[in-house]
Amino acid sequence: MNAFPDSQEILPLNTVRDLWRWGVTTLQRSEVFFGHGYPTPLEEARHLLLFSLSLPRDQDPALWLDAHILPHEREEFLALLKRRVEERIPVPYLTREAWLGPHRFYCDERVLIPRSFIAEALEEALVFLIEDFHALQRVADVCTGGGSLAILLALHCPEARVDATDISPDALAVARLNCAEYGLSKQIHLFEGDLLEPLEEGIYDLIISNPPYVDRAAMENLPAEYHREPVTALASGIDGLDHVRRILATAHRHLGPEGWLVVEVGHQADELEAAFPHLPFIWLELSAGNRFVFALPYGALESLGS
Repeated sequence: MNAFPDSQEILPLNTVRDLWRWGVTTLQRSEVFFGHGYPTPLEEARHLLLFSLSLPRDQDPALWLDAHILPHEREEFLALLKRRVEERIPVPYLTREAWLGPHRFYCDERVLIPRSFIAEALEEALVFLIEDFHALQRVADVCTGGGSLAILLALHCPEARVDATDISPDALAVARLNCAEYGLSKQIHLFEGDLLEPLEEGIYDLIISNPPYVDRAAMENLPAEYHREPVTALASGIDGLDHVRRILATAHRHLGPEGWLVVEVGHQADELEAAFPHLPFIWLELSAGNRFVFALPYGALESLGS
C-alpha cells in the first residue's frame, strides 16, 4: 500500500463515521491478516476506533457515528492503526485486551491471544455432554496461558476448584492478573510446569486443554501477526500433535471414573484419528464446525500410557 498518511492528510475526517470508514479502507488495502478476534476490516477498525475513543464496545455504534473527533483523538486512532498496518501487530496486543464473547481479558506479548473454540463449548456443548456440568467439583485447564479458559471454567462451575497449568512463568503472571480482575484468585490455583505434571496426584471431573497444535510446515508459513505470539504456545512438532499425544498418554491418571478430557486440536482432526484409530473421539458441535474440539471419557483413556 502507499505510505501511511500523517495527521495533516486526514484532517478532513471529522466524525466517528469518517474515521471508521477510512480505517476500514486502510485495513482493506493493507496486507494485514485478520485472525485474532476480529475477522473483517469492518470489525477491526470499529474496535480500534471505539477503544481509542474510550467508547463502550457493546453499544450500537450508530449512537456515535456523527460525533465530531478532537485532534488528539484523531492522533490516537492514527497511531494505533499505523502500528497495526506497518508493524503487523494484532489488535489485542495494541489494546492490551482480548474478548471471548462478553468476557474481557488482559493480554500482551507474553501470552497467546485468547481465541479458543473451547470457550464456545463451555457455553453449550459440555452442558449436553456432561451431566450436572455446572455442579462439577474439581476441574483443570492445561496450557492455560493468560488464564481465560480457567476463568470461564470457574464462572460456569462456581462450586469447583479450578487448577490451571502452564510451562511459561510469563504466561502465569498474566493469568494472575486476569484471575485477580475477575475476583477468582481463591477459586483458581495456578501451577507452573509441563502439561499435566504439576497436577501431581490430583483427580478431576473435567480436564480441558487448548495446547500448541501447529505443525512444522504451517509454522513456516504463518502470517506475520502470528509471529508476534510466543512460539512455544503454537508449535507442536512435525505433525502438530506432540503435546496432544502426551496429554492423551497421561490424562487417565488425573480423571475420576466419570471424568472427561476435552482438547482443542485445530485442523488436526484427521491426523489425530489416524494416529489413534482405536480411540472413540467425540467431536463437539460448534458454530465453526465439528472437527476442532474432541472429548473422551475416562474409560476410553485407560488403555493409554503407563
